[in-house]
Amino acid sequence: MGTKITLQVNGAAVTKEVEPSTLLVEFIREDLRLTGTHVGCDTAQCGACTVHLNGRAIKSCSMLAVQAEGAELTTIEGIAPANGDLHPMQAAFKACHGLQCGFCTPGMVMSAIDLVQHHAHGTEAEIRHHLEGNLCRCTGYQNIVKAVQQGAAGMGA
Repeated sequence: MGTKITLQVNGAAVTKEVEPSTLLVEFIREDLRLTGTHVGCDTAQCGACTVHLNGRAIKSCSMLAVQAEGAELTTIEGIAPANGDLHPMQAAFKACHGLQCGFCTPGMVMSAIDLVQHHAHGTEAEIRHHLEGNLCRCTGYQNIVKAVQQGAAGMGA
C-alpha cells in the first residue's frame, strides 16, 4: 500500500504515491524521471545523490521519500534559470574544467552551491573541508576548488 506525498520539486507542485520504503533518490530518478541526481554508493558516502531539501544540501540516498512530505526539493535540473543559461556554479565548473567523467558533478555542484549560500567567502581549505562528503575519482579536486571559488564570485558571494 502506497503513501501519497506532496512536495515542491524544482518549483512545481508534485503529488505522487510511493511505497513507504522508497528512498528519496529512487523517487527522484524513477518516479520523477530526473536522472541528473546519481546513485553512487547507496551509503551516503560519495555525495553523487546530493540535492537541496528546504534550502540545504542533503544526500538523497539516506532519506525516505515520505520524509520529504511538504518540503521544497531542488535537483540539479532545477538550478539553472528559465532562460536556459547555466547556473553560475555550473558555468564555473565548465570554465574551470572541474569535471572529467561527470558522474560526481551534479552532487558536487549542489554541495558547492550550498557551501556558497551558507559560507560565502570560503577559503581553499574550507571549500575542501565542505566537499569531503563528495567523492571524485578523476580530478584530484584542484579544478573543483577553483570552480567553487569562481562560482561563488558568479553567485555574488
